[in-house]
Amino acid sequence: MAIDFRSDTVTVPTAAMKEAMIQAQVGDDMYGEDPAVNALQEQAAEMFGMEAGLFCPSGTMCNQIAIRVHTQPQDEVICDHKAHIYLYEGGGMAANSLVSARLLPGDRGRLTASQVEEAINADDIHFPRTSLVALENTSNKGGGSCYSLETIREIKAVCEAHGLALHLDGARLFNALVATGQSPKDHGRLFDTISICLSKGLGAPMGSILLGSKAHIRQALRVRKVLGGAMRQVGFMAAAASYALDHHIDRLAEDHARAKMLEASLQQMPWVEKVLPVETNLVGFKPNAAHFTPAQVIELLKKQGVWISNFGGGYVRMVTHLNQSDADIKTAIRAFETLAEMPVGQG
Repeated sequence: MAIDFRSDTVTVPTAAMKEAMIQAQVGDDMYGEDPAVNALQEQAAEMFGMEAGLFCPSGTMCNQIAIRVHTQPQDEVICDHKAHIYLYEGGGMAANSLVSARLLPGDRGRLTASQVEEAINADDIHFPRTSLVALENTSNKGGGSCYSLETIREIKAVCEAHGLALHLDGARLFNALVATGQSPKDHGRLFDTISICLSKGLGAPMGSILLGSKAHIRQALRVRKVLGGAMRQVGFMAAAASYALDHHIDRLAEDHARAKMLEASLQQMPWVEKVLPVETNLVGFKPNAAHFTPAQVIELLKKQGVWISNFGGGYVRMVTHLNQSDADIKTAIRAFETLAEMPVGQG
């Protein structure tokens, strides 16, 4: 049976999570009458110290709603040049909100306050109006890198000084919180809106929550409707998400430890040129071109039952998650060693 390291989105619900889904009391969420959804939204908002939450089918929808809420057509959004909202959301900010992006070269996806301040446009009709700064924590293309609270505070101060909103794409925020020891409320105090994903490291089958003020979430509800995100008896999924928030956060440390095991092994492999520093559950590495191309590494490992994915720029990626064990990590390491035994250029 294959060991799937392609993403932490491939997880399946645990037996206990399935039982929570079966026991869920549900209703019509579009009317605000699904008790499981309402409970999840309140639970997440309370966790982050924010006023309200909105359950959505995906993190992309949460991010796109937030951009729409914080901007007007012809505005500009500041983000890292490898941000998910720019690279992996289908041009949504242009299509849904009619805004452009100011792309900055961050440090593995992380911006600084000085970068943000320098990128704010002057009040001049020749330029789009800067209205929103969007951060990503952890950074996917940064290989799971985490922001420090001090950096976020500095960026928040710039936003306040210039009247800009601050949004967080927190697709893997709980990984960052576990890795750094930060608290949800630390982030809730700094961001105007936060998107948290429940179907990655937390292992729920679907869904993300957008958190913010009551006014922002009221507006977000309208945007979700326009984007086709109104849902009916979705409380079964909300119950799974609530279970994940109750039981699957602390165990993310296990994923991080296993990712470090992979990192340590890959650093010893002659066919690996570079391994991105591992902070959470993402392991990005670049094969040595003299040995293998990324496509060859993917195919060779797949033949040994280890599935990984292309990360772009000559890198491949592995992601640890709750459906893996220490034995699976050992299997992957043995597969690395098999590649090391192959003659150079025989990939």
